[in-house]
Amino acid sequence: MTAQSSTPRVALVTGTRSGIGEAVVRHFREQGHQVLAVDFNPEGEAIAERAGAAFFQADLTDGEACKAAVADALSRFGRLDILVNNAGIQHVSSIEEFPEAQWRRIIDLMLTAPFLLTQAAWPSMRENGWGRIVNVASIHAQVASPGKAAYISAKHGLIGLTKTAALEGGSQGITANALCPAYVKTPLVENQIADQAKLNRMDEQEVVEQIMLKNAAVKRLIDPGEVASLVGYLASDAAGAVTGASWNIDLGWTAQ
Repeated sequence: MTAQSSTPRVALVTGTRSGIGEAVVRHFREQGHQVLAVDFNPEGEAIAERAGAAFFQADLTDGEACKAAVADALSRFGRLDILVNNAGIQHVSSIEEFPEAQWRRIIDLMLTAPFLLTQAAWPSMRENGWGRIVNVASIHAQVASPGKAAYISAKHGLIGLTKTAALEGGSQGITANALCPAYVKTPLVENQIADQAKLNRMDEQEVVEQIMLKNAAVKRLIDPGEVASLVGYLASDAAGAVTGASWNIDLGWTAQ
C-alpha cells in the first residue's frame, strides 16, 4: 500500500535512528510530507538529515520531553497532522527476576509516551479537522510470549489507547490505528536474539527458527519498508474510514 495524501502533511515520528522509524521517515519524505524525527540517540540527527527530515532529541520517558517534541513540530511547521508512535525498548527476563526499574522505563516509553504525545498533538489535529495517529504495536499486542512481561503489557495497553483515541477522534476527523508486526529485521530484534538465547539456553540460530519464526507461515523476518508502506496508507486520505483497527503484519502467525 503506497497511497499518498492529496495534500503534503506534517508528521512526527518517534524512534527514528534505525529500523521501522527510519523507514517511516524516508517513506513520508518520499511522499512530500514534512517530518520531525524524534529519537533519544543523537546519532539520529544525521540519519534524519540524510532523509531530509528535521530532528529533535528527546528522552520520551520524560513527560515534559514528549510535550516539547510536539511543541517543536508546531513551532517549525505551524501544524501537526500525523503522529507515529514507534519508539521502543526491550528487556527479556522472567517475571520473577524482572527489574522494577526496567518495567517502569518500558511502560513509560511505550505506553505513557504515546498517550502524552497524542494528547499534545490532538489540538492541532482537531483545529485542522484532520489527523492520523498510527501506533506501532507488535504481534505481542495480540499474543504473549515468556520473558517479555513489560513489553507485552505496554503493547496490549497501546491497543486500548488506539481504540479510545479512535472513538474520541472520529467526529473530529482524527483516526487512530495500530500496527502489529511480527519480528521485523531491526537492531532491536537482533539484540533480542542474544537475550532469548540466554533465557532459553539455545544458540541464536535456534532462537530465530524455533522461537521467532516457529508460528510463522512465511519463514523470514519482515523488512522495515513493508511496515512503513502500511503506515503510509493509514496516514493518507485514502484511509479516512479506517480507525480503531489493529493491523497484523505477522507472517501468518495468528492465522492458526
